[in-house]
Amino acid sequence: MLWSLIKIVVFVALVAAAALGAAYLLEMEGGVRIAFGGIEVNLTPLNAVIGLLVMLVALWLLLKLASLAVALLKFLNGDETALSRYFDRNRERKGFQALSEGMMALASGEARLAMAKASKAEKYLGKPELTNLLTAQAAEMAGDRKKAEEVYKRLLTDDRTRFVGVRGIMKQKLADGDTGTALKLAEKAIALKPKHEETQDVLLKLQAQAKDWSGARNTLSMKLKYGMLPRDVHKRRDAVLALSEAKGVLDEGKSIEAREEAIEANRLSPDLIPAAVFAAAGYVEKGKLRHAASLLKKAWDAQPHPDLAAAFAAIVPDETPQERLKRFQPLLKIHPDHRETRLLLAELNIAAEDFPAARRALGELIESDPDSRALTIMAAVERGEGGSDAVVKGWLARALNAPRGPQWVCQNCHNIHREWVPVCENCQSFDTLSWQAPPEAQATTTTGVAMLPLIVGAVEDKSAGSEPEEPVVDEPEVIDAEIVDELSEDQGEVEEAKPEK
Repeated sequence: MLWSLIKIVVFVALVAAAALGAAYLLEMEGGVRIAFGGIEVNLTPLNAVIGLLVMLVALWLLLKLASLAVALLKFLNGDETALSRYFDRNRERKGFQALSEGMMALASGEARLAMAKASKAEKYLGKPELTNLLTAQAAEMAGDRKKAEEVYKRLLTDDRTRFVGVRGIMKQKLADGDTGTALKLAEKAIALKPKHEETQDVLLKLQAQAKDWSGARNTLSMKLKYGMLPRDVHKRRDAVLALSEAKGVLDEGKSIEAREEAIEANRLSPDLIPAAVFAAAGYVEKGKLRHAASLLKKAWDAQPHPDLAAAFAAIVPDETPQERLKRFQPLLKIHPDHRETRLLLAELNIAAEDFPAARRALGELIESDPDSRALTIMAAVERGEGGSDAVVKGWLARALNAPRGPQWVCQNCHNIHREWVPVCENCQSFDTLSWQAPPEAQATTTTGVAMLPLIVGAVEDKSAGSEPEEPVVDEPEVIDAEIVDELSEDQGEVEEAKPEK
């Protein structure tokens, strides 16, 4: 409405300006004298201006006639399309103008106008490979999914636009949540244009979600081949896929193939913790204990982790606590000041019933960086040293409300997982899990508040005044059960209890 009003005002202003100019020319004195070949013509100022305009129009017509004459001569000389090109030139100009206006409308968010301009461009140009794409994008912007799909299907009929049509329908299926159809379309699209990076990423993600680990590894190799992925990132992700493939083989009951895939995954990425654990189990099954210990030490050197310690303990499952503490010394010396090393040493000393050494191993962790695991270990130390029930329950109460420590957290959506998985269960992102401390509001324990994974010996309850024949703590979950019972029986005592240093 406003634009129409502006155009009317501009038109009126131009007419008024022309009328004022004509009146001014009429009032001017003098004129223009033209003498040629004995002929003399005198023109008033107004007639001179009109004559100049007529000459310009005549010149334009003369150029057009000359162009038509050239086209006619070409036609007579055997160029059968010369005349048709001459008459189509104006249509082509109008068509490209409409196409450019449609693209501008699309960029500015005017979807309906873009569709109208695309239709006009198609009328003049007859180039569906250009106008159909503009129409499809405008229809999607306008929310007309049916129209967009219809246009994408028309694009499938032309070899030049088939990839665009397949990709457009694939994105629609992804938006609808039809990942099965989207996967098939992504495979078709990548076959048409293997170097298309976005389609490679979509296909890799869909294959990982569908647990097609073999296909995903082929796609990953394709990305490396065409330079779309750094070599170090490829090795890491290929290791993740190899590990996932090994787990899939294990689910099918093919233990030998699973073992080989796990060892291959560890070879590709020694710092991938789940791969190291899985490969170590494979070496233990083959009786290669030294190989298992070596790769676990290498992984521990990259990043200490409780699962690595548990796998290292499983190499010799029937050893005594003292033998286990001695065997763990090479592992403990790799990162002696690391938090995980100190917690592991405390657990091993608790298993060996050396509670003062366990307290020394914890050091200032209880004050500087307490979490539920460290506080639970401290509760076990207090009980082992004969501390009162109030003191022990005080530590356990703190453990219940303390941060849970590092867990498997998705770097993309920050979702917490109980165990490592190749694809995030929340956002479906591939290879985004990392071992880190989550935000306290999101933290949940992955192993239980009282998880002491390497305790295999007895923890004496010296406060009872007698030595029990059976271990007080045989499995870590027992402590957790005692916490619940004791806190429910005497909540007031827990609130008043203060932990002793």
